[in-house]
Amino acid sequence: MRMMLKVSIPVETGNKSIVDGTLRKTVKEFMLEFEPEAAYFVADAGLRTGYFFFDLAKSTDIPSVAETFFLNLNAAIELTPAMNAADMEAGVERAMRGR
Repeated sequence: MRMMLKVSIPVETGNKSIVDGTLRKTVKEFMLEFEPEAAYFVADAGLRTGYFFFDLAKSTDIPSVAETFFLNLNAAIELTPAMNAADMEAGVERAMRGR
């Protein structure tokens, strides 16, 4: 299932992890393992934040996604099912047939 992962990193942890290379290494390892179709990096509410859109093959992969960011970056995460435009169109069409 396509998921949106939001990763928010506390300022002090982010500062330290940039200097020691942990931030770059953690993001790179996630990108290599889960091959997100898109990744965006922003400042959100004053925190370094990453948004990743990727396929979660099975729910047992959630700890592999979350723990890396929790342990390495003291990050808060949100994991949310997501659709692209084609998924949304197909879903709405299917829902309307059931009315």
